[in-house]
Amino acid sequence: MISVSITCKNRQEARKIATALLKKRLIACANMHPMESMYWWKGKMEKSREIVLLAKSLEKHFGKIKKEVKKLHSYQIPCIIKCKATANEEYERWVRKETKYSS
Repeated sequence: MISVSITCKNRQEARKIATALLKKRLIACANMHPMESMYWWKGKMEKSREIVLLAKSLEKHFGKIKKEVKKLHSYQIPCIIKCKATANEEYERWVRKETKYSS
C-alpha cells in the first residue's frame, strides 16, 4: 500500500484531482488538509496557503496517478510524493478491493 501526498493550490483543485483519481479507481480514498507552505520559486522565497491531498492506493497505480495529476494540476511542477504505508489488514484489503478495477 502507498500514501500519495499531492500539494494543491486550493480545495477546488484538490477535489478535482481526487474526483478524477477516484473515478478511475486509481485511489481508494482521499483526504484534504489545509496547510501553510514556504518554498523557493524562481530564486525567491515564497509563502502560500495550500491544500495537501493525501491519497491511499497501491504501488502498481503510482505511475498512472502521477500522469493523471500532471494532466490536471495547475502547477508547473506539482509535488507528488509517494510513501510506502502499512495499515491494518482490513483497511489494506479494502484499498486493494476499491482499486482493483482501475482504468
